Order: sequence, then structure tokens, then C-alpha cells
Amino acid sequence: MVKKIGFAFSLVLFVVLLLRIALPVSASSAPQVLYSTPTAGPDGRILYTVQQGDTCLSIYLKTQITVDQLRALNNLDANCTVMQGQELLLGVVAATTPTVGITTTPTPALPKATPYNGNGDICVYLFNDINGNTLVDSGETAIAGGAVSLTNRSGDVSKTGTTDGSGNPLCFNSLPEGDYNISMAPPEGYNSTTTMNYPLKLKAGDSDTVDFGAQASAKITETSSDPGSQRSPLLAVLGAALVLAGAGLGIYFRQLRR
Repeated sequence: MVKKIGFAFSLVLFVVLLLRIALPVSASSAPQVLYSTPTAGPDGRILYTVQQGDTCLSIYLKTQITVDQLRALNNLDANCTVMQGQELLLGVVAATTPTVGITTTPTPALPKATPYNGNGDICVYLFNDINGNTLVDSGETAIAGGAVSLTNRSGDVSKTGTTDGSGNPLCFNSLPEGDYNISMAPPEGYNSTTTMNYPLKLKAGDSDTVDFGAQASAKITETSSDPGSQRSPLLAVLGAALVLAGAGLGIYFRQLRR
């Protein structure tokens, strides 16, 4: 009796493993990566806040401040250890000293124009998220043909573009600061692995980049002897698994009757 139960369990386990191999990996949608180039504060210091998963090497790739410079500016240890939420000094910009001029008689105040704070850049990168982890890993290249739409909350900015797969992000430059919404539509044959709509608050002087991930859909077909018909290898594998499961269960029940 123990041998019969063990045989049935092994058969079910074999079918489950076969289905795991046959079915494609489907990645759950998750927020994508956003990274910014910070600007100097009122005191002239340029600060960077350490994000989850950051290392001195990844910070260098984002800011172009070398590992040795990071260690020297922030008194870091030999391993350049950083913690999430830690503020790192990237550099100091010399403050401009106001020039003392001649005191003049004040003139009547004139009507003030609407204040304008400045511009920033928003860049978008669409990559082939092969392993579905929503991060750009080694070997995961850019995808061409992604349709991008960029609008701001006030409705006076509306831009569109298409990713070219060159490895460089698609950038929209000299945008007025404010609240924006970025929408991405992957090309045909790809399924998204990250959220395809991303709200972003752009600050003057910043250059923000948002990564979107997509994964090639499983549409591998096989031409049969009939030129007008095609068979999916996935269906063939599933059919074989069901046939094996049925045959195995039949053998199992025949042995139980003995």
C-alpha cells in the first residue's frame, strides 16, 4: 500500500513540474525605478538621499561622483558602507555674493507678473525585463516602439514620443516644474511587468528618469504539415501531461483493486 501511494505522489509531482516548465513566467506589476539628479540647496550643498538597494557604485552610476569622492566627502569606511535614508554630500557650489550697489530712490511698485520657477527634464526608458523583477539587470536591453505620453496637471503640456531601442532614454527637456503623468504602451508582442502609468512631481533644475519594464509574450508557434494551420508547442506539452496523468491514475486504481 505504501508503494502505491508513493507511486501516485511521484506521478502528480512529475505532472506539476512539467506544467511549471511549460508555462511562461508571468511577472506581477510593481512600481518601477525613479532616480533624479539633485540640485544644490540654499547653502550650496548638493545632497543625495540613499535609496533602498543603493551602493556607492550604483550612486556613482546615477550621479557620476566616484566611490573615492563619496568616501572622502562623507567620511565613509573602506567598504563605502551606506544606509537607506542617509544623506550623502555630493559637492558644494560656491554661493554668489550680492554686489553692493548705489542706493536709489524707490519707484512706485509695478504690477507683478505670474511667478515662474524654472524648468526640468523628464526621461523615460523602456527595457526588456526578462526575469520580471522590474529592475534593469545585465543583459536586459532597451525596447524600441514603446509609445510614451506625457501630460501635466494644468493641461498646458502634452507631449508624445516613441522609444528607439538605442539604449538611451527618451527625454523631454525644458519642461516647467509641476505635477506630471507619464503613460507607456509597450509594442505589440510585449506584456508590461511594471505600472504603465506613473505620476511624477518635477522640480526646477532636476532631471528625472523613470524605468518601464516589459516582457516578450509567449507566442512561439510551430508550422504543421498543413500550410494553413499552426500548433502551439505549449498545448502539445499540456496534452502530453494530461495523457500521462490519466494513464498513471489508471494503473494506480488497477493496483488498488488487486
